[in-house]
Amino acid sequence: MTAPAPRTTGRRALAVVVPVALATLMATAVPSYAEDTEPDRKGKASSSSKTPETAFEMPFPCGEAWTGTTRASHSPSPNSVDWNRTDDDGDPVVAAAPGVVTTANTVDHGSYGKWVVLDHGNNESSLYGHLSQVRVKVGQRVDQGQLIGNVGSTGNSTGPHLHFEERDGSSDMWPWFHGSKFVFGTTQASANCVDVPLAADIYGGPEAEPVIFARTSTATFTVKRLKKKPRTFTFGAGTDDPVLGDWDGDGRANLGIRTPATSTFTLRNADGSTSTIVFGRKVDKPIAGDWDGDGTWEVGVFRPRTATFIMRAADGTTSRVSFGTPDDLAVTGDWNGDGETDLGVYDQATATYTLRLVDSDGLEWFATVPFGEVGNLPVVADWDGNGKTDLGAWDPATAVLSERHAKAPTSAKATVSQVKVGHPR
Repeated sequence: MTAPAPRTTGRRALAVVVPVALATLMATAVPSYAEDTEPDRKGKASSSSKTPETAFEMPFPCGEAWTGTTRASHSPSPNSVDWNRTDDDGDPVVAAAPGVVTTANTVDHGSYGKWVVLDHGNNESSLYGHLSQVRVKVGQRVDQGQLIGNVGSTGNSTGPHLHFEERDGSSDMWPWFHGSKFVFGTTQASANCVDVPLAADIYGGPEAEPVIFARTSTATFTVKRLKKKPRTFTFGAGTDDPVLGDWDGDGRANLGIRTPATSTFTLRNADGSTSTIVFGRKVDKPIAGDWDGDGTWEVGVFRPRTATFIMRAADGTTSRVSFGTPDDLAVTGDWNGDGETDLGVYDQATATYTLRLVDSDGLEWFATVPFGEVGNLPVVADWDGNGKTDLGAWDPATAVLSERHAKAPTSAKATVSQVKVGHPR
């Protein structure tokens, strides 16, 4: 469960489909911006003429406008980008493409200062330097648009900015964003506006509904309803992580978000009111489930560094289960229909679920179920209303959700239905 397997332009012809207006280049007179001063940076990276296979987007939230500059003496190569905008100190930095964290340096020791590197496969990577905060851990798999750090001025830097590189091995490629070669000295709006797939029983019927969380500046949840128009709710920010659960025990799932910068869950109840819970560390990823079978869901986190599930009970006590690897994606569901939520992980590199169940004697056992394609995102829910959570996989290149229908998620015999949900990347 270690090899990175993000989608690249080489895998499918359809790489990115988002509003073209967001990626329009606007020639501007560039003021004096902060930049790198790296005389002690180890070595010089050669410049590569290769066009990236990875479908890179700008390393900033959807719609934000940033100016990118370079110079002949730019270290480690003139293909590096120094990104600036007004009052940018502390602004969020997000993953330019899906990948696995290979560097997450939290110590300011000159050069790049605090910095992150993501491996995108195909010998390509992206580098984010001079960060004020690092929000990921080595080995963790991150999705495109996910928060990985904050703009800063650590290391050899004249002021707050983001140093960014697209790399082919040890060589810096000329940067491309949204399918276009970047023009240095221009201002561009980020088209890093991805959809995140989820599913839950939102309306209390027997079957779950697919849900899309849109990482726009003001985030939205859109519920795809059977034989009705989709319904959209505005809730959260694009850098939040979405989570769904029945917070009030009425048999219907509600919306939720977790803000990584503050480790805060904000849970929306059916009446529109919200409650907050501070839980976990900033690098943790949110999970939710009915841990004790009482009908009301509670929150939890998956800690990638140690591959640990941490479940929070209503009284604030916690339980822990070590399961999976740092680059797995955590899922939760009722695999056996006993009313209590079980744990699982999805390995994007092999498109395989591993499900954990605990029997009546307290013995745990595991089942592996291959489903989807390499690079798909996991989506689990009760598609047929039989009381057991089914498996699913969402293809970022096509926005098609494949739903696996079976008597149990571990059953060998299954049928598959497909529905388009959200927008392709």
